[in-house]
Amino acid sequence: MSETLTNRAGESITREDEQQLLDAVQKWLDREVRDKVLEFDHGDIYPHEMVEQMKELGLFGATIGQDYGGLGLPAGTYAKIVTVVSEVWMSLSGIFNSHLIMAAAVERFGTEDQKRAYLPRFATGELRGALALTEPNCGTDLQAIRTRAVRDGDDYVINGTKTWISNGIEGGCVALLVKTDPEAQPRHKGTSLFIAEKGPGFSVGRKLEKLGYKGIDSAELVFDDYRVPADRLIGLEEGAGFRHVMGGLELGRINVAARGVGIANAALKDATAYSQVRETMGKPICQHQAIQTKLGDMATRCEASRLLVENAAATYDRGERCDMEAGMAKLFASESALENATECMRIHGAYGYSKEFHVERYYRDAPLMCIGEGTNEMQRIIIARQLIERNPV
Repeated sequence: MSETLTNRAGESITREDEQQLLDAVQKWLDREVRDKVLEFDHGDIYPHEMVEQMKELGLFGATIGQDYGGLGLPAGTYAKIVTVVSEVWMSLSGIFNSHLIMAAAVERFGTEDQKRAYLPRFATGELRGALALTEPNCGTDLQAIRTRAVRDGDDYVINGTKTWISNGIEGGCVALLVKTDPEAQPRHKGTSLFIAEKGPGFSVGRKLEKLGYKGIDSAELVFDDYRVPADRLIGLEEGAGFRHVMGGLELGRINVAARGVGIANAALKDATAYSQVRETMGKPICQHQAIQTKLGDMATRCEASRLLVENAAATYDRGERCDMEAGMAKLFASESALENATECMRIHGAYGYSKEFHVERYYRDAPLMCIGEGTNEMQRIIIARQLIERNPV
């Protein structure tokens, strides 16, 4: 009897189906992506053709419910896909993950009309986008956003700026967090979340240059008297934006953790292979204890990170609160990616610093995981607060 894997909505796939999907993704990566990564990364080239192929694989609908045209995958299966993609090129995972966080907000909190109007288009990748939260003077403290929405008849008029928005240039839609009541106390009750499609008053300010995470477009978005119909307010509920966003970020943090596992794995594989062909003192460097201790720590970080991600995803799929579990996975896996990337570079020596190899890319990509979807400093606070709340004296 085949094991069944179930998502939080009760939809399920078999373990065999999961493996077939992972095999299909891996074959695509080996055939269409692997040999092009350095060219696209060094040139910061948006991978239009790969995006079309990801549409065909169904990745833009990976976690969207089957009733709305998506694959309805459990978070555990989705995390495994993100891991194998990130082992080859992490940027690709960002293109569909940012999009799926937006979709999750609509699916979990939207009205049925909103779901029917948008989720099928999200699932096919026809309409792609992201979550637009961060502002020039506001990152972790989302309650401090300044982008303002004012009701005007059947519309809201929005003014403000968002920054570091993935898919901001190539995407056509965002889930936009705004202030609808600046005087509300507590502050989070003054925020609302809208489905915002590009149109008059919604423009791209500029593309933001980055150390790593190349290929995916990160942009500044400007809203200048941008009008959005009132029926695009997610759930038709003012003041619930912060809660809607936090629900989506659980999945986002599991994704970031899975990306960390992918980078950590890639660094381990490259370091293990190189240590067997590079010789010093008349023998491969893998026979030196100094290198063996590095490899041992790297392998342990990979396995521990994978297990933390699996636990967070399983908690999410059961429909339970998982901010502590997702925070633990994100914290540990992202730090593991950074440490493994650093050790991989040291093991490779000068070759690790060369742009002819992938090692320096891991070193540039990994730090983002420690910052994105909530800094690791914030994850530690979330973990501690949940630990105390779950274990009262």
